[in-house]
Amino acid sequence: MANNLVIVESPAKAKTIKKFLGSSYEVIASNGHVRDLPKSRMGIDVDNDYEPQYITIRGKGELLSTLRKAVKKADKIYLATDPDREGEAISYHLTVALKLDKKKYKRITFNEITKTAVKNSIKQARDIDMSLVDSQQARRCLDRMVGYTISPVLWEKIKRGLSAGRVQSVALKLICDREEEINNFVPEEYWSLEALLKPNNNLKAVSFHYSKDKLSKSEIDAVLKAVKGKDFEIADIKQSEKTKKQPLPFTTSTLQQEAGKKLNFATSKTMRVAQQLYEGIDIKGKGTIGLISYLRTDSTRISDEAAKSAKDYISNVFGDNYVGEGVSKSSGKKIQDAHEAIRPTDVTLTPSALKDKISRDQFRLYQLIYNRFLASQMSPAVYETSTVTASIGEHQFKASSSKVKFEGFMAVYTLDEDKEEIAKLAGIAVGDKLKAEKLEPKQHFTQPPAHYTEALLVKTMEELGIGRPSTYAPTISIILNRRYVVKESKNLYVTELGEAVNQFMCKAFPAIVDTSFTANIETLLDNIEDGDFDWKVVIRNFYPDLVDSVEKAKEELESVTIEDEVSDTECDQCGRMMVIKYGPHGKFLACPGFPECRNTKPHFEKIDVPCPVCGSEVVIRKTKKGRKYFGCISNPECDFMSWSRPTIDKCPECGNYMVDKGSKLMCSKEGCGYSCNKKN
Repeated sequence: MANNLVIVESPAKAKTIKKFLGSSYEVIASNGHVRDLPKSRMGIDVDNDYEPQYITIRGKGELLSTLRKAVKKADKIYLATDPDREGEAISYHLTVALKLDKKKYKRITFNEITKTAVKNSIKQARDIDMSLVDSQQARRCLDRMVGYTISPVLWEKIKRGLSAGRVQSVALKLICDREEEINNFVPEEYWSLEALLKPNNNLKAVSFHYSKDKLSKSEIDAVLKAVKGKDFEIADIKQSEKTKKQPLPFTTSTLQQEAGKKLNFATSKTMRVAQQLYEGIDIKGKGTIGLISYLRTDSTRISDEAAKSAKDYISNVFGDNYVGEGVSKSSGKKIQDAHEAIRPTDVTLTPSALKDKISRDQFRLYQLIYNRFLASQMSPAVYETSTVTASIGEHQFKASSSKVKFEGFMAVYTLDEDKEEIAKLAGIAVGDKLKAEKLEPKQHFTQPPAHYTEALLVKTMEELGIGRPSTYAPTISIILNRRYVVKESKNLYVTELGEAVNQFMCKAFPAIVDTSFTANIETLLDNIEDGDFDWKVVIRNFYPDLVDSVEKAKEELESVTIEDEVSDTECDQCGRMMVIKYGPHGKFLACPGFPECRNTKPHFEKIDVPCPVCGSEVVIRKTKKGRKYFGCISNPECDFMSWSRPTIDKCPECGNYMVDKGSKLMCSKEGCGYSCNKKN
């Protein structure tokens, strides 16, 4: 009969661990948290030193009853929830909910779900780490305070059902700021010059580029005049070797970024599939095994055992010269160094060996993790590079190329490569004369910053210290689900509703959406985790200022309440003048006779600019996903559309309509490049 009880979070994890332990162990899943703050109220007793008021989560009563029966039968209880703050908090709440005798239970953690790791964790069982628990409690309380005090103000000022969050509001602001930067961006013209030079020895012509970039048209014309009709002379040839360092193994952030770029996975999908790989999959001949180490980490550290195993494998499969030193990186901020980087638990379980045993998504993500880890333990790649300089007087043109001399880690994992063949420059010597087959000036325009993708947003949040590995995916999911942001072709675009919420938050709660403030909170949470800071001090300092901001917003921002604005459109059912309402996807027209008359229509906001195509009105429209653009009111008869706001001004150079770029006007025609300051 089992006299040891192991409690984990998920049934999948329970199933995997059960196979590692003998018949004297029973393994039961808690299905996540069993206690939490109530949904109906903030659940923090402000008058009693901000004490959290936890309750049993609805629907967990029967599960707790089952756990209590198992606890009574057990001589020893092991709490085996995930090895992070959240997991520590789940274990703590289990001890309270189950009224566990401190002498009967211990906490165990493991970075990977393998037989060796699980059995070793039992030998190293410890007490609950209350610093970790307090750090999680502080985060939970801070997030609850922000959500439950600011969200009602949003309901009052904009519409019901909106939400604010300590991290989500900052993420939304990042996207809004980027969209504003893109909308106001004015491209600047510049030129480059390419010369197709033919050696005298019948070799193929080689493309050389003028040594200076971003020249003006007049500068290009001067260079063309100086070199036209003259022979070029090879002035210099430099040959060298360069190394490309192997990549670091994955952290949560870099895994989400690479899975987004290479596999087109959303952050939420990456974490869902990684969780499956971590918790365990039944592999024929090996049983149920966790295929990767713990997936929520910002450490690039690899255990000595894992590194040795990888290097032995690399030596056997590729040869000793492919074995590298291994790489890791120390960041300036605190990292969860109790965890390793994300890696395969068994390097001999190659992706090809598992391809038919796991799902397609699991295979693709496992292959990405496996190859990245293996590459991190391999030697750098070595390139042979060649740079040739051809000149006429003071004007220099350069051609460069490279080829791989030793592939190193690139045998399993490629980064942004440059595999241009060096052969095209072979046979050219210093002093050779080359004739110009073609001199081609090229016009370019500077490009605006890239729209945020999920991967880029995760990278930015990590760089700014906003959130932690476990919060990136949920934060992005929230702003997408609330329709503050939409995703089109990987890019994230703010909706009209998102703009309204962000503008309100920036005006009423500037500290909440300040990246430095949010990053400082994360540092304080790390300090609490280290035992260097009392978690209640953070709450005591935070809440009064938050309440003051809320009261100030209620008093001073009454004017932002969205009233029903009467439109110039008559209801075609009852004759009343329709009013402008604000729905979850933006503005719409509704009959004021509701509920007697339920007529509604789309609302198109006119911008007092005639359509450049047909002369009708230009109005603000939205895509099906909610992204704003400018189109003709006569659509579909007229297909005019513009992402930038058109104006009545015409370009003096080509006659096309101009668009508003903040402080400037710019020609809408691609390639024209004309811009001017806006008229006062």
